[in-house]
Amino acid sequence: MIYDIRHVTSYSYGSPVSYARCSLRLKPMSDASQKLISHSIEIKPKPATRTTRVDFFGIPTDSIVIETPHKVLRIDSRSRVEVDRKPPARDSGSAAWESVREAALDCASLDADAPVGYVFPSSLVPIQHAVTRYAAKSFAPARGILAATADLMRRIHSDFKYDPKATVISTPLAEVFEKRHGVCQDFAHVMIAGLRGLGVPAAYVSGYLRTYPPEGQPRLQGADATHAWVTVWCGNETGWVGFDPTNDLLIGNDHIVLAVGRDFSDVSPVDGVIVGSRKQKLSVAVDVIPIE
Repeated sequence: MIYDIRHVTSYSYGSPVSYARCSLRLKPMSDASQKLISHSIEIKPKPATRTTRVDFFGIPTDSIVIETPHKVLRIDSRSRVEVDRKPPARDSGSAAWESVREAALDCASLDADAPVGYVFPSSLVPIQHAVTRYAAKSFAPARGILAATADLMRRIHSDFKYDPKATVISTPLAEVFEKRHGVCQDFAHVMIAGLRGLGVPAAYVSGYLRTYPPEGQPRLQGADATHAWVTVWCGNETGWVGFDPTNDLLIGNDHIVLAVGRDFSDVSPVDGVIVGSRKQKLSVAVDVIPIE
């Protein structure tokens, strides 16, 4: 499947901003199941400097500095991506989850995709006993890692309500778990916390999700949004497998990976600092358009 993706981020400020320094993680990743065909970013006002690097997690990151006073910052990212990914069946035979836990700790690599880097708590995903106990109900002794993780995903989808007004980016994991309300970022963090509490390696994925309009209605421009899900290391033979607890889906061709890290703080599409005063308003519009 080939997609054209447009991701427009706009900041409007109550008074002119004299200086801004931002990190942009807007270039989709390439791997065995996803190929980046083209990518460009237009930034207004034009940055005084712009440098590109690849961080520890393999995320292409643009660092920009804007020294022109401005009341609006607009970042327009456009990409074309080919996705060819076939998820395993939920009930596929797989290694017992305990053996996966042991294999992760036996791993000698510290590379970005090494499982041991995703076993321990991170800044937004602490290990909490209540969340670990919740996850453990899906992980009976010797149960296959795929079936157990898919069951945890299904339970989160069933037990938690999608509610954009319930949380903000800074809402603590414990509060999300207690309320059982939130958005895709929250559901991903809860699932990761539960898995890591059991010793199972789990990473946070930011990206895009193809959406379908109601039957008989045209697709709305800008109606899509960035999405978040989880990728879980399922042993040396199976490798990393994606799970979407918001929609109770194993990751296939409708998901486009933007970046992978320990939690949202590693993969935020746009972050940084500004010198200015008064309020600011953020708007984000995403189009995911299948062209083949």
